[in-house]
Amino acid sequence: MMLNMAEIIEYRKDLALYFKQINMDWLEKYFVAEPYDVEVLSNPEKYILEKGGNIYFVAEEGIPKGTVALMNNEYGELELTKMGVDESAQGKGYGNLLIQHCINKAKEMGVKDLILYSNTKLSPAIHLYKKFGFVEIPVGKSEYARCDIKMIKSLL
Repeated sequence: MMLNMAEIIEYRKDLALYFKQINMDWLEKYFVAEPYDVEVLSNPEKYILEKGGNIYFVAEEGIPKGTVALMNNEYGELELTKMGVDESAQGKGYGNLLIQHCINKAKEMGVKDLILYSNTKLSPAIHLYKKFGFVEIPVGKSEYARCDIKMIKSLL
């Protein structure tokens, strides 16, 4: 998938530091990186890949500028999580590319619903999720103290 000179690439071990850094940048800007954040971001193979999920990057000339993960969480849900775009690349439509890619992958997996957990403080992100058809549902359980909104998109 291309947008100008951007492409979507799948996780490789040599990209692990980009996954962690892009996410730590937004977490530390708006919140505090919680212990579970640091654990997942430091061990993406264990928490995401080994559980049947995947991590994607939007890259310019092979350099990741944004990332997102599809993760099978502890609640039996396929979760769109750990999405971030480097500040230098914001406004280029990379968030749109990442979300659409995840929706397509979730459909290929035959998943009924795609969910996400977020915080209403991240209004541009919430707006983006709504644009792609995510709707708010009760939060219920979450691994994150900062979570104050849960959203779902039906894929059927």
